[in-house]
Amino acid sequence: MAFWVYILRCADGRYYTGHTDDLERRLAQHQRGEGGAFTSTRRPVTRMWCGDAPTREEALAMERRLKPWSRAKKEAGIAGDYARLSFFAKPPAERPSTSLGTNGERDSLASREGES
Repeated sequence: MAFWVYILRCADGRYYTGHTDDLERRLAQHQRGEGGAFTSTRRPVTRMWCGDAPTREEALAMERRLKPWSRAKKEAGIAGDYARLSFFAKPPAERPSTSLGTNGERDSLASREGES
């Protein structure tokens, strides 16, 4: 028997992560507002991602790993963008800055002044 881990996008844009042994039945329950207080008030829901696991224990472990991910990290995973997923897997203090020229590049203003 296969087990499933899934990520839903709720009508308010929030993500819900869960696991089940019957994916289609569980998604229908979410759509009807049954079986989950979080999704029942945020319908309709859209399945964004699902993955399988050989046992319920492994599916639950995967759900518990995914659930605390940030929105940005979940969106990178859903998109299959492994470079971005790797970026968001690092603690914020260890991520290279991509703004204000603080990532080792020369500041654009300073380089323009040098050209004058």
